[in-house]
Amino acid sequence: MNIIVNGGTRGIGKEVVLILAGNTENLILATGRNIEALSMLTKTSQYGNIISQKLDMSSFDNYESDLIEVLRNQLKSVDILINMAGLLIKKDFGDLTSGEALKMVQTNFLGPAELIRVLKPYMHKGSHIVNISSMGGYQGSQKYRGLAYYSASKAALACLSECLASEFNEDGIIVNCLALGSSDTEMFREAFPGNEASVTAREIAGFIADFALNGSKFFNGKVLPVALSNP
Repeated sequence: MNIIVNGGTRGIGKEVVLILAGNTENLILATGRNIEALSMLTKTSQYGNIISQKLDMSSFDNYESDLIEVLRNQLKSVDILINMAGLLIKKDFGDLTSGEALKMVQTNFLGPAELIRVLKPYMHKGSHIVNISSMGGYQGSQKYRGLAYYSASKAALACLSECLASEFNEDGIIVNCLALGSSDTEMFREAFPGNEASVTAREIAGFIADFALNGSKFFNGKVLPVALSNP
């Protein structure tokens, strides 16, 4: 399978890349902002089936030009897209600058949406888009101070997933969204210092990888909470 993991250089995203690369039949394109981290990731590939491309979700003017060569010459088609990229700046609503707010909205919502638009022509019947949201953006879940823009941007991604599942239905492209709860990542520790996460990044990555491969058989247009605790 040809799989793109957007935001695959750290935390859960990196673990998802490594798990999926354990199958020699998978070719993984990992994207992220950090060129050094991307380079290190490709070198860890036991089977040489991880390729990488620098992609900054907060500035999406060049997605198509950045990806066109690798899409045409290496992937050619996209079976699975996992939108893992995320940015959390924990500040009270009134303390966030407009620049910080915009960067979160671009990284967590507008960037992944634009990436889907660019990649859709390379998708086919049975392709699966998995957008990673948060329990902070899940209706009815507990909300936390300092996470207003983060939660709202993740809620927008969840709603987009439902809308695109309907719009892409005639093409046979499946779209789902996972709203993650707490897991032991750098982002979680920064947002909730002193709190202990209920699962490790590796554990939740295993769930995401399996859902990306098999969830399209059972779900479409769904926003699914994946949490033992919140946060």
